Parts: sequence; structure tokens; C-alpha cells
Amino acid sequence: MDSSDTFTERKLAELSLSGLTVSRRVLVGGLGLGYTAAQVLAAEVDALDVVEIEESLINWAYAGLTPTLTAVATDPRTQLHAADIRHVLAGVGPGPAGPWDAIILDVDNGPDFLIHGGNHALYAEPSLATAYARLAPGGTCAIWCQGPAPELLATLHRVAPAADQHTLTRIRDGRRISYVIYTMTRPS
Repeated sequence: MDSSDTFTERKLAELSLSGLTVSRRVLVGGLGLGYTAAQVLAAEVDALDVVEIEESLINWAYAGLTPTLTAVATDPRTQLHAADIRHVLAGVGPGPAGPWDAIILDVDNGPDFLIHGGNHALYAEPSLATAYARLAPGGTCAIWCQGPAPELLATLHRVAPAADQHTLTRIRDGRRISYVIYTMTRPS
């Protein structure tokens, strides 16, 4: 989690919502400091489910630790769920049920630079196929990665007919960094 440059978190939300024209129910996997969820809410969605595995982050939001987390937690369109996003997508255990018009996975750094090894399964074909199946017609699943992940893109192409890579270049502390957002869109 980082608050020094939130451009890619905001872009993640924008890319997931860009093709939506009707009912907009959104699922965000990973609360973090709330920047992605706040951008989703700014797009005037109808409902936002945020699934966060670390209950302490949800508690921070309800306690008003930062203005962004407070805004997300107090918005009446938001439901915060302490659960594992993989289980929610699979429809097992606690949490909301789909379908969603957009699914945003901002859970880890991507399959090639995991902070939590257990998140590897989220980027595997079975989990991605489950996420795709939970999309409403015309919906998009967007996945944040700390850099290019060619194997992830190949997996997305196997799962969805429309999968893309969006490279976002930023300059941080004099260094050029390319973050990537992967999307897969379900036909209308």
C-alpha cells in the first residue's frame, strides 16, 4: 500500500468501468488505503462490494484512519466484507454474490512479485475463469500488476475472447516504472 502516487489505482477503476452503460455493480478485491474504491465511487456506481482479507484494514476504514478510507466506508453504496476474494468469486464462504458489472483485483503485486504466496492461486486459470464467469454481460475484470506478466496475459487470452494489457509508465524518484493493468471483457 502506497499513497505517494495513486495514479495507477485510479486508472484501474477507470479501465474497469469504461465500457459500462447500464446498471453498475462493482466488486473490488483489496481495500488497501481505499484509492481504487474511492475512484469507483466517484464514477457514480450503483453499488460497491469491497472484499478485503485483512479485517484490520476494514477496521481502519470504519475508524476513519484516513479521509479516503472514511469516504469509502461511509458511502451508502459501499459494503465492506472481510473475506478472501478467491472464495467470494467461487461463491463459497462469507461475502457478496455476483454477478458484477466490473470486478477489480487489486490484491497483490501480480503473479510475478507476490507479497503473499497464497495469492498465486488468484492469478491461475481456474480463479480467473471463475472471475470471468461472475461478470455480467458487457462487464470487465481489471487486474493490477507491478509490471508486465506475459504468462498472465496468455492465461487471460485462454479465459476470455477480449483480454488486453494496458501499460502505465510513471516516473518515481527519477526512475521510470511501468505498471500494467490487465483486462478481460465479457461480450454484451
